[in-house]
Amino acid sequence: MLISSTGKRIKPMQQKQYGILSLPVIVGALGFFVDVYDLLLFNIVRRSSFRDLGVDENSMKHIGESIISWQMLGLTIGGIAWGILGDKKGRKSVLFGSILIYSLATIANGFVTDVNQYTCLRFIAGLGLAGELGASITLTSELLPKEKRGLAAAVIASCGVLGTLAAYYIHMLSNENWRLCYFIGGAMGLCLLLLRVSVLESRMYESMKDVKVQLGNFWMLLNNRERFFRYMRGILIGLPVWYIIGVLITFSDEFAKQFGITGFDLPKALMLQYIALAVGDMCAGFLSNYLRSRRKTLFIYYGIISVFVFLFFALKGGGNSFNMYLLCMGLGFGAGISVLYITMSAEQFGTNLRATTAVSIPNLVRGCLPLILFLFQFLRSHFMLADYLKAAWVTGIIVITIGFISALYTKESFGKDLDFIEH
Repeated sequence: MLISSTGKRIKPMQQKQYGILSLPVIVGALGFFVDVYDLLLFNIVRRSSFRDLGVDENSMKHIGESIISWQMLGLTIGGIAWGILGDKKGRKSVLFGSILIYSLATIANGFVTDVNQYTCLRFIAGLGLAGELGASITLTSELLPKEKRGLAAAVIASCGVLGTLAAYYIHMLSNENWRLCYFIGGAMGLCLLLLRVSVLESRMYESMKDVKVQLGNFWMLLNNRERFFRYMRGILIGLPVWYIIGVLITFSDEFAKQFGITGFDLPKALMLQYIALAVGDMCAGFLSNYLRSRRKTLFIYYGIISVFVFLFFALKGGGNSFNMYLLCMGLGFGAGISVLYITMSAEQFGTNLRATTAVSIPNLVRGCLPLILFLFQFLRSHFMLADYLKAAWVTGIIVITIGFISALYTKESFGKDLDFIEH
């Protein structure tokens, strides 16, 4: 039954239970497939698309950072908007609308003729993609029994492996035809819409419609001290993930140059890292279920991240491309906590704010990437450390420390009943 945060009973709920291979989980898994495909694809086709658009070799790094920052800004704005909509209009509306916008923008990406168009459409794609994973986790968390939430998250995460492989091999088999890669990605998204029509709305959300309560009021996350810090901790625990993805892996070709490594292939590194990340996400779901603790699992993964960041710089990428690929995979596995911290976000908040938080938190984490990049750029400037590698590992220490401290003050959410509301 739905109860308020003060313990008041609201309304009886249906008893039907969904399994870890039910339609909502399958659709969520396919959504994560699309999510990973898109996030990996831009990094894979970045250099080939820039060359085709006439971008100077010396400008590629700067323009790449700029487009990624705009895409992350789109994810940030979209995350807040889709999250609010998910609580006001329902989780299903977000699943439908977000993928439609993303799919159309991704198809349009295949027609760009200059960098400005490219930037604009990656921003719009970010807006659309923002609602995907968080809404799926919110829906499955509310439909499945508490004992199966971690396992469902592991199933959803496992599809990320397929999205990774699809992005890499489609790019390779198409002879680096980056426009075709975008067309295929958009088409896959539109096909996913057909399954979205059959997804049921959350019973918890439906049960709340007759209750006089504020739905998706973002201001409620800001006007209460305890709730605000609960929300901020949900964002900060995810920062190490995007330090790994957005700095170390996205620009691993630049790090290879700094380490003096030759023959390093960025698309291959991205593919291997995302496979490891998806496997890490899957293992995190099973491990949290085995330990009966999201929090302990989070600390274990922080430890893995710290070890591989240390090895990455201490071994200077391992000295050759093969060893650097292995280190990238280790970093990717450690960063495999995306589904875990989104699940934690869904479990930390009441039904009337659950979509707002579970959708916005992962996208605000992504949206912090421009801040991480700014910190990295500031530290490597001539009036600070004036050293690319030193600035990179100092940035890592700062970001990982912030995440670790935030996790220390985050309450355990495993097995928590979700049928409550926020006042």
